[in-house]
Amino acid sequence: MLTEAERKELDHEAEHYEHKQALTIEALKILQNHRGWISDDSIKDIAEYLKCDPSEVDSVATFYNLIYRKPVGKKVVHVCTSVSCWIMGSENIEKRFQDKLGLGYGQTTGDDQVTLVRNQCLGYCDHAPCMQLNDKMYGDLETDASVDAAIDDIQAI
Repeated sequence: MLTEAERKELDHEAEHYEHKQALTIEALKILQNHRGWISDDSIKDIAEYLKCDPSEVDSVATFYNLIYRKPVGKKVVHVCTSVSCWIMGSENIEKRFQDKLGLGYGQTTGDDQVTLVRNQCLGYCDHAPCMQLNDKMYGDLETDASVDAAIDDIQAI
């Protein structure tokens, strides 16, 4: 069931769309912002609000890699695995997360602070290999020291 705050945000966003179903991505982002991730119940709540089938909402949710369909940490780190980043050594980023935090792709630290996920392209190719936390990009992560410094920064945020 939608909270009053969620419904108010959805209603505000809906004013910008001619058809409610066009609000699907924004609705997913709003509920994820409030709930941390998109559960099956969240899918049903959005579908009910948009007056559509839950499978339609789920198909959108599972298409976008910034919509989380399982619980994630408070900080979600996206590591670019595009060809540019791979050629420049992006596999070392996961290795450093494993060494420093015991964390591999798709995993969350025991304190639920950091989740590490793959992302096909972050559009920061001129600074490959790279990763992102929220709106902050970390680029030129070719060395253990550069990755370790980024991890330390992420933990401090």
